[in-house]
Amino acid sequence: MKRKGLDVNGVLLLDKPYAMTSNAALQTARRLFNAKKAGHTGTLDPLASGLLPLTFGEATKFSADLLHADKTYVAGIKLGQTTTTGDLEGDFVTTRPVNVDRAKIEAVLERFRGEIEQIPPMFSALKRDGKTLYDLAREGVSIEREARLVRIEKLEMLSFEEELLTVEVTCSKGTYIRVLAEDIGEALGCGAHLTSLRRIAVGTLTIDSSVTLQALQSMTDRERLEALKPLDALMQTLPAVHLSESDRVRFCHGQRLALGLQSSPRVRVYGPDGQMVGTARVNERGVLEPERLIANKKDIEATNDD
Repeated sequence: MKRKGLDVNGVLLLDKPYAMTSNAALQTARRLFNAKKAGHTGTLDPLASGLLPLTFGEATKFSADLLHADKTYVAGIKLGQTTTTGDLEGDFVTTRPVNVDRAKIEAVLERFRGEIEQIPPMFSALKRDGKTLYDLAREGVSIEREARLVRIEKLEMLSFEEELLTVEVTCSKGTYIRVLAEDIGEALGCGAHLTSLRRIAVGTLTIDSSVTLQALQSMTDRERLEALKPLDALMQTLPAVHLSESDRVRFCHGQRLALGLQSSPRVRVYGPDGQMVGTARVNERGVLEPERLIANKKDIEATNDD
């Protein structure tokens, strides 16, 4: 008989290893927890390592909350050489001399801060007529791509030694760090490609609180559960609303509550015990309107008793 798995609820901040797909990392973690339900909050490229927030159980209802969050990376950029893919996976195309110093690099980095336009690479998961650009590129086909507006919130040089530039980048959703590396190289007049990429933050979540798959494998079942963050870890930027027990019950039954609150497009909602019960919006009349509800074991048992 096939095992259904356990009701595991929470958020795991996983430090994904290099050369592993996000889905493989998710399935490995899911097996370790023997969890019924699991998901992730957006993929991390196989050739990148670092922070991959995973959701279990009720937390999967809020996976989309991080899709639009800013991401922070530490990127290694090799100056003087370009590749077909913009990273180490491709074939080398050009080699040019590198005649730059830290002052010139700083001046060029300044040009890429704020809102910039990027042309998505051919080697990407974007689709055209049902086929990924990656597959088309493998067939030797190159098609015109429209430039996209992205935002570089932070771009800081961490080191520069022997033609290897290391930067820290905080950027908006949809930013291609490979393209950023290539564009920086062209602006410096020598070309460049990405040699390493590590994600260190997603929104307010940071790599400091993450665990590796190797560490998870060595833990006891109890230690793994203790490694999970609470459901609201994904939504710390949202305003919080705290309800009385009677209002909590009504809210959990999907009822709107006229509480005279300040209007807000999205809030996280808690019961009197400090447990999150869902998310909601507050309309212009101060009414709390349920959005996504968290299944509460106590309420389910009470309903079954009825």
